[in-house]
Amino acid sequence: MRLHTVSRLHLIALAASLLAGCAVGPAYQRPSTPEPVAFKEAQGWVPAAPADALERGPWWQLFNDPLLNDLAGAVEVSNQNVAVAVANYAQARAAVAQQRAALFPSVNLNLSGDRSGVRNQGADNAFRLNLGGSWEPDVWGRLRAGVTSAQAGAEATAADLASARLSAQGELAANYFTIRALDAQRALLARTIAGYERELQITQNRYKVGIVARTDVLQAETQLANARNDALSLDRQRAQFEHAIAVLVGKAPAEFTLAALPEWRVTVPAIPVGVPSTLLQRRPDIAAAERDVAAANAEIGIARSAYFPNIGLSASLGTGGSRVSDLLSASNAAWSFGLSAAQAIFNAGATRASVAGAEARHQAAVARYRQTVLNAFADVEDQLTTVRVLEQQQELRRVASEAADRVEQQIMNRYRAGQVSYSEVVQAQATALNARRSLVQVQADRQAAAVALIQSLGGGWNADQMQG
Repeated sequence: MRLHTVSRLHLIALAASLLAGCAVGPAYQRPSTPEPVAFKEAQGWVPAAPADALERGPWWQLFNDPLLNDLAGAVEVSNQNVAVAVANYAQARAAVAQQRAALFPSVNLNLSGDRSGVRNQGADNAFRLNLGGSWEPDVWGRLRAGVTSAQAGAEATAADLASARLSAQGELAANYFTIRALDAQRALLARTIAGYERELQITQNRYKVGIVARTDVLQAETQLANARNDALSLDRQRAQFEHAIAVLVGKAPAEFTLAALPEWRVTVPAIPVGVPSTLLQRRPDIAAAERDVAAANAEIGIARSAYFPNIGLSASLGTGGSRVSDLLSASNAAWSFGLSAAQAIFNAGATRASVAGAEARHQAAVARYRQTVLNAFADVEDQLTTVRVLEQQQELRRVASEAADRVEQQIMNRYRAGQVSYSEVVQAQATALNARRSLVQVQADRQAAAVALIQSLGGGWNADQMQG
């Protein structure tokens, strides 16, 4: 009995010494990325710091539109693409829990009973109760690397979820502002059509008394018909964007209606100094790419652990007897304790190839991460340029629209005085209408550019986060 005790102690000591081993995987370090000293298209730049975990908040509230706030909130709970991303994240977290469970022993309880015998010789009962356990010590860090990889994968999936939300909310805001711009153009055309109808009536009256030619009436009719056609085109476009918003908020198009808002007040939020670089690291795609690098790094350790033996510990305690009461008898108890080790002696270089493949995947993940960062810098630069140029264009469009309005009025006065032909009136009216519509369009473009810039920065911002 003493020898058995000594043997058990030796086995336990051996297991303890094995557990003292170190992991064979490389320590993770975030890859370096190119970081320019300043944004080319913005002043007041400050160095970026990783801040993906910060709460982005309801960035759409920056546009001061209560209806947009309600719709954006509906995206969070009703959009099916976001729902898919939420489910994927839950699945990734479950995978992490499953990997962590492998770090702990497994215990099982078996109870069985059977009856057997020979004809004319009676029958015997046999009952067995067994409590067993097994454990694979994480000697080489393979299991811990699996947990690390799964955790990084879950964090990447969380970033994908944030990306899905941001994408759906950004698309909703862009579609919403497009509809508001279409409403403004539709109201503009309605006023224009009413004016054309009055001009047509006046021209018809002048034709009847012989003041103008028939061609003037025909030109007025043509211009009115074209304006009405343009209004129908706007109605068609608005319906399509309305259907798209319905899908984004998780409704069938037949169940969703967005009331027209002819009086449109354009709100374009300003960008605080230093925000672009601070928020750049909060982009979900950058966070997902970096977490993919971490997962690939952990997989190198998993592959390298195949060079070392797999260690297993097992133990069991069981009893047996011909009666159920015998299962509680200590004299019938039997126990066992075991230690196992398995090592591949020859596999034709499969382990080496697996390690090389894991290292190559890590290199590819690093390259994708760095490319994602470069693309993010370029995206922000593009949007900053767009915002700046559109602001200047809006002022030019406003000047052009006011000038075209004055020309239209002057040409109309000269026509009524018989100094110019109706063709010049038509041309002046068309120019003025195009100038007004262009002004509305550039205002809508500025709001769309603001949404795109917010998306390129990874979300909204607030002063408290910037100070932190």
